[in-house]
Amino acid sequence: MRKNQELYEFIRDRADDLTENWYNSLDKDRNGVYGTQNPDEIKLLKAQNKSFHLLFAKLFDPEMINYDEEVHRWVDSISKDTAHQMTPLEDIIAEFFRIETQYMQLIEKYVIANADQFSAIEVMKWSKGVTDSVNGIILEFTHKHTEAAEKRLNAQQEMIVEMSAPVIRLTDNIGLLPLIGEITTYRAQVIFEKALTQCAEKKFERLFIDLSGVPIIDTMVAHQIFQLIKGLRLIGVQTSLSGMSPEIAQTAVHLGLDFKDIKMHSSLSRALELYIHD
Repeated sequence: MRKNQELYEFIRDRADDLTENWYNSLDKDRNGVYGTQNPDEIKLLKAQNKSFHLLFAKLFDPEMINYDEEVHRWVDSISKDTAHQMTPLEDIIAEFFRIETQYMQLIEKYVIANADQFSAIEVMKWSKGVTDSVNGIILEFTHKHTEAAEKRLNAQQEMIVEMSAPVIRLTDNIGLLPLIGEITTYRAQVIFEKALTQCAEKKFERLFIDLSGVPIIDTMVAHQIFQLIKGLRLIGVQTSLSGMSPEIAQTAVHLGLDFKDIKMHSSLSRALELYIHD
């Protein structure tokens, strides 16, 4: 137990040196947190690394009873850190392995400095403890980093979808829904749900839906467009479709969708022109 305590203190007292040596040996010609030139970000990166060393040293502290809980908290905080989220996962894992090498070298230095005091079994036990702990941290970090990245991506996608589907007010009672880009089934569902809500809130009487910016749609999306028009009709909103491509028209025909009661126009400008003169 005493030998473990001494090793713990030996590592703990060298936390600053471990951090500086690690940072100085970094390949800084990379994107992400390791290549930053921002002094504040560098300071934070070093602080995060030092906190890891102070925590990891407790692996050898015989009085430490909640080591795993502290590791979980550290991993959780780093995995959610924005700068680490913007760094390739393989680069972060590579740095964990470099830190593992630091500890192996430090243990070797400690054993040499205290020759004949430790058995081969004790040294192997320390080395195995380092390897097992680092591997466990890497596995947990990979899981949490991926989970945080997925949440971030989903939030960004939802925000993009919401921002890409505004119903624009043209007059007090007329709106425009310009659809642009690929319309996936999920995006169509969000767009059309919000279109119904916005038309009701803004008390529109007519909505122009322009498809000229949509290259192609699948059968599910075409069906949802038809359902949107039916829903708008139920809340008293008349619709006009413009810019329908031959491909979209063909999809609608294959579905058997009947647009005979819906005003169709070759372009948005034509739709507006005819409405003004109607």
